[in-house]
Amino acid sequence: MADPKGFMTTPRQDWPRRPVEERVRDWDEVYVPGALLPIVSKQADRCMDCGVPFCHDACPLGNLIPEWNDLVSREDWRAASDRLHATNNFPEFTGRLCPAPCEAGCVLAINQPAVTIKNVEVAVADRAWELGFAPPRPPERLSGRTVAVIGSGPTGLAAAQQLTRAGHTVALYEKDDRLGGLMRYGIPEFKMEKSHLERRIEQMRAEGTKFRTSTAVGRDIGAAELRARYDAVVVATGATAWRELDVPGRELAGVRQAMEYLPLANRVREGDLEVSPMSAAGQHVVIVGGGDTGADCLGTAVREGAASVTQLDIYLQPGAERDEDAEPWPTYPKVYRLSAAHEEARDLRTAPAATADARLFAASTLRFTGDTDGHVRSLHLVEVDARRRPVPDSGRSIPADLVLLALGFTGPDQEDGLVGQLGLELEPRGTIARDTGFATNVPGVFAAGDAARGQSLIVWAIAEGRAVAAAVDRHLTGSSQLPAPIGPYDRPMVV
Repeated sequence: MADPKGFMTTPRQDWPRRPVEERVRDWDEVYVPGALLPIVSKQADRCMDCGVPFCHDACPLGNLIPEWNDLVSREDWRAASDRLHATNNFPEFTGRLCPAPCEAGCVLAINQPAVTIKNVEVAVADRAWELGFAPPRPPERLSGRTVAVIGSGPTGLAAAQQLTRAGHTVALYEKDDRLGGLMRYGIPEFKMEKSHLERRIEQMRAEGTKFRTSTAVGRDIGAAELRARYDAVVVATGATAWRELDVPGRELAGVRQAMEYLPLANRVREGDLEVSPMSAAGQHVVIVGGGDTGADCLGTAVREGAASVTQLDIYLQPGAERDEDAEPWPTYPKVYRLSAAHEEARDLRTAPAATADARLFAASTLRFTGDTDGHVRSLHLVEVDARRRPVPDSGRSIPADLVLLALGFTGPDQEDGLVGQLGLELEPRGTIARDTGFATNVPGVFAAGDAARGQSLIVWAIAEGRAVAAAVDRHLTGSSQLPAPIGPYDRPMVV
């Protein structure tokens, strides 16, 4: 470490966000442009280079965090980029979208604010692009083997890039008209501008990966036909089958799924639509679900000009500090956090007057009621305790012209016929069954990411993509030099 006393002399300083009143008027990323680089080297100095780096263990990718922290503190950007890309294909994605379990595992976080690992990561990634340290890496020779990857989310992209670099001829199939999966149509522009995604796609195209958009395997092309055409197939379609809310009034107009709402807003940003047909402008919006997808809906609704926005979270409001008994260090703690979207809703006073936060915690939806035209107008809820039991006399109703269900996902969508046509076995929870080598019950077909693991983090998605690539490479050639995990539920090990 460059400064042995850095963690004692330098306080934590995060990448500052732009003023709320400024950023809600546009769809640009919420952070102050150019404000990270001047502070990041001193922040990297706070890394203690501890003998047992729990940050490394807490990261599903096994990122070499102490190494690139030291290099950033010395402003050796080329070496830092090399060490970062050794374990992560897309650090500019994780640096913006990952909830940073590495910071929860930081040894400094035992009794001080953790090192700003996520900020250091995104600084290295962006600096690598600026300085030309992330050129295409096409293989020196081709193996003669072919692989089809189905799905262009972070798992599919990572698997495709690793397999292409290993020398295989890879074609990636995406059912949407553009590549990126939920990063394209689920993640709002203010969280990650799509220029970062486009840049990586162009890098992969230059390396030799072939892309087939607007092609739903199972519908536009038969899954069995695809399997016969390629030496191996990787199913990385994600978990897109959303959870429902079975309460009275669900059938009312205006009660929609979050993943019906968010893609339309993103298509406006792509220039496909002038205005979203589901715009929240002038509407009283209620979001059911307290996770990141709900927060994405919140920030989108604020930018669209909603009259009010309320987010319901069924869990009790967490405390400001880690519960050492329930969630001891270095586990990821459930603590009260105010995301950029929640900050915007609070500061713009679009939340109910009774709270400074747009969220209502410990709130369970009972039913929806509407007007004579069959459109939702109210959501009726009740307060619940820690065991989700209704609290007596706590029922209330709130105005709701647009209700967005952000309750998570159960597994891969089976409407296109992919799973059935391939004859893939499923786990009881609806995900694709696989063994410890990512292989399904169909020879030559592998499954990775949310489609097999279940809904998870982007960092796990990339880790699974890298890991399944190593498994496919070994299946095709008998051995692999790609990073390989012990199994699909273990963290990848760097080799």
